[in-house]
Parts: sequence; C-alpha cells; structure tokens
Amino acid sequence: MAFGLLKYGFRKRYPAKPQFTPSGTTLKKRYDVVIIGAGAHGAGIAHELAKSHGIRNVALLDKGYLGGGNTARNTAVLRSNYLTEEGVAFYRQSLKLFQGLSNELNYNIMLENRGQLTLAHSDAAIRSFRWRAEVNQHLGVRSELVDRQTIRELVPQLNLSEDVRYPILAGLWHADAATARHDAIVWGYARSACEQGVELHQRTAVQAVEVTNGAVHAVKTNRGRIACGCVVQAVAGSSSIVAKMAGIRLPIHSYPLQAMVTQPYKPLLKPHVSSPHLHVYTHQTSRGEFVIGGGSDPYPRYGSRATLEQKEALSSAILQLLPFLAQAKVLRQWAGTTDMTPDYSPIMGLSPVRNYHLDAGWGTWGFKATPICAKTMAELVATGKPPELIQPFALERFYRFEQINEAGATAAGH
Repeated sequence: MAFGLLKYGFRKRYPAKPQFTPSGTTLKKRYDVVIIGAGAHGAGIAHELAKSHGIRNVALLDKGYLGGGNTARNTAVLRSNYLTEEGVAFYRQSLKLFQGLSNELNYNIMLENRGQLTLAHSDAAIRSFRWRAEVNQHLGVRSELVDRQTIRELVPQLNLSEDVRYPILAGLWHADAATARHDAIVWGYARSACEQGVELHQRTAVQAVEVTNGAVHAVKTNRGRIACGCVVQAVAGSSSIVAKMAGIRLPIHSYPLQAMVTQPYKPLLKPHVSSPHLHVYTHQTSRGEFVIGGGSDPYPRYGSRATLEQKEALSSAILQLLPFLAQAKVLRQWAGTTDMTPDYSPIMGLSPVRNYHLDAGWGTWGFKATPICAKTMAELVATGKPPELIQPFALERFYRFEQINEAGATAAGH
C-alpha cells in the first residue's frame, strides 16, 4: 500500500482520469448554450442537456469554483410539504427524482430518508398545518397533522413542557422528507456533464451580456468574449445583478441566510425538526453534528458573513426545543445569500430577452428543487417551450397578479 502511494506520487503524469474540465482550458469562441453559475442547478442543467437532449457544446461558467455558492452553504434538507398545488406538485416530483439520483449519476449522494416534523405553537399554526396536510394528501404527498403524544413518540428529546413561552401544541409530520450531501450532488452532476462533452470553466466571471434586437448573442467574461445561441442564468443570490446585465429587472431582494453546526453527538435525532414560530430548525447529520438554521437576516445585502446576533438567536430558540444542547460547542457558522421573491416562489422559464432563460428566485429552497429544475430547464432550452410543470413560475405572473404564495410553507419563518 505505502509503496503504491509512493509510486503514485512520483509519476510524471497524473494517472487518474480528471473528473472535470482541466483548469486552464481555453474558452471556445462560441457555444450553443452558456450556463452562468456552476452550482447544483447549473451543473444539473448541463447534465440533462447532454444526457437527455444531446446538446453538448455547452459552457458551464462560475466566477468562483464548482458548487462554491449556495450549494455549499445550505443545510441539505429535501421536502415537498408546500402549501400551493403548484408548489407541491413541483417539489413532489423533485423528491422522487432524488431517490434515484445516485444510480443515475453513479455517484453516492448520501440520501437519508428521515422525515420532517414542523411544530405548531399556536391555534393559527394548527389551522395552517391542517390546510397544508389536506393539500399535500390530495396531491399524493405523505403529510399529516399530529398531536403531542405522537410528537413525543417521534422525537422523545423535544421539550414538551407547558412551562415555556411558546409550548408545542401540535405538529405537521412529513414522512417523505430527507437530506442529501450537497457537494456530492453538484460533483456528480458536473462529472457526468464533463464526461459527455460539457466544458466546466471555473474562475470565469461574466462581466456583461450582449443583447441585440431583443435577443442574447454573447457574454463577456474576464477570460474573453463568448458567442452563444442561448444563456441560462442560475446564480442564486446574485440573480438580480446578473439579470441586470441583460437589461432585465427582477422582483428579487437578496438576504443572507445563516446556519451553524455543533460538535458531534451519538445518534439520537433522526427526523428534521423545525419551528417557524421560533425561527429555527435542526437535524443531526450522519457524523453526529447538529445542523441548526433559521430565518433570513432582516435586512437585504449580498454578503455571506455570519454574525454573532444570529448565532445568539439560533441558540436561544434551539434551547427551548432541545435543552440538552446547552453544553454543546459550536464548531462552525456560515451564511449564504438567498434570492427572495415577493411570493416566495421561484422564477423559471423565458425572460423578456429572447434565448435568455431564468432560473432564479429560489430563496431558501433551491437545493430541494435541483433534479426537477435540471430536467425542466434543459427541456426549455432544447424545445424553446416551458414545460407545463414550471409554467406557473413564469416571470409574467407578477404582471398578471397571479402570485404563488408559499410564504406560509417555510421551515423557519422569514
């Protein structure tokens, strides 16, 4: 073993096959499709374009590195217990695709089916949960309103005392919820795309979008100009900035979203537990750490700096639910930048600029939509027509006053 490693280290040529486009590869003068943003969505769209539609002359660009944006800064929760029929149908299909994604990519995404328990601390929350459960069940999603005794059986560690400021009254149990390894998903998608001829160009920042006669025809980067037949924008928190380069104004404000993890414990919490009222959620990873997150920061900005104030707020809220964490040490804290729309639903599909397609406005749930977004956006690029599943999320809904309000379905109130 040691001798083999020594030989490997001194070989003049790297013996393993590179998984991604080698660093320093020269950009072509023209691509059929340019995807701005090499996160899970961008890499997934590139994979689906090559695999399902045979479109391989594709450039996947990122100003940083593969999966270094919100993909690397989320808490990896997957669920479909949303509030509107359009939202439930969309995320239900995404959750189904996640189940077979490891086999499709030949890459272990470390999927863990764990369920989600959302807690109600008021009569109004119980009414809302009953409504959500009925909508979910009608559309084939396993979701039900549960009482305190069932909560005690599901999560015996929870503090069910009535001598607290906001006692737990009931819960919404979503048996289909899961978690997955976020970096494994983006690496798996990108590797598959690159194997099929897609080019991944990291450290390649888009600086301008050239639009002539209402249609996009090129993008300018820090490494040169690229002519293209189509552009797909998938840049999460920077959505409004990049869209502005193409002359598109989006109804999006970007807010930091923070999370943190504790030291590892022995396995004791399987479900994902959230409290919109307390603005906190948590689950225990396979490594034993407790991931703790909450609502977005109250003020818009594009930074991703974690703050002491949010750490204190998360700590205070989680200790009401799980008091035994009082002695836990926080190992790390981080923030992503979420692109929030007025109705808390994404913007997907065509834009006012021809051949410039939008994958934006995901707020706090873009990771959950990765596989279905990849399929539907790739189909849009290949056919020029938005698939039926994403038509309700078109930008035009804000001009038609047909918003899809998912504000009531957040895991932690924003």
